Amino acid sequence: MLKLSVRPGEYLIIGDNVKVIFTGGTGKNLHVMVDAPKEVPIVRSKAAQKAGEAGASPYYPD
Repeated sequence: MLKLSVRPGEYLIIGDNVKVIFTGGTGKNLHVMVDAPKEVPIVRSKAAQKAGEAGASPYYPD
């Protein structure tokens, strides 16, 4: 697992076609945008837990 400190406007590139852009935040909230092809599934951890899917990170509990 990779842990980073980022500033608004910085981004991560994952693979050849996924970009995660950090747009800022307030308090405990962080704002991100994800630019990825429609074929790449993107699921928020809360939604995955509600659906009963595995994949929620044990490192960052809600």
